[in-house]
Amino acid sequence: MTGYIAEMRKLVGHRTLIQCAASVICVDAQGRILLGKRSDNKMWGYAGGSVEIDEHAEDCAKRELLEEMGLTAEKIEFFYVNSGPEAHYIYPNGDEVSNFEIIYTCKKWHGDPRPQDGEMEELRFFSKEEIDLSQISPSIRHVVAAYIEKRMA
Repeated sequence: MTGYIAEMRKLVGHRTLIQCAASVICVDAQGRILLGKRSDNKMWGYAGGSVEIDEHAEDCAKRELLEEMGLTAEKIEFFYVNSGPEAHYIYPNGDEVSNFEIIYTCKKWHGDPRPQDGEMEELRFFSKEEIDLSQISPSIRHVVAAYIEKRMA
């Protein structure tokens, strides 16, 4: 962990932080979504992370997609805001966050999807039928469910 959140952790330890985040649901030509198996909780999720000081949310989302999945977003579009008790999460190391997350979708990207920074062990495109919501990271499970309902129906 680096950047703003890492600095805050030095001050507050594991106590709950409000974490502003930006994420991307990457979609292939067949309409499948790209998910990565997280190395910390072994659950599936999309690319995303904390917004740094003065960073635009869109730039954060694109940066996270590149850092975690090796893809360069050509165009992203707003999809959803994830906040409230459903977005509260305790990481396996005990760090606790109350997320305010802006989620984008990306259908225009280039690169070869590969885990990049150690946060994800495996990447895979999933069709609607292949997604098992019980295997999605808890704080984003309802986001993936909303995407399936609104965009994959």
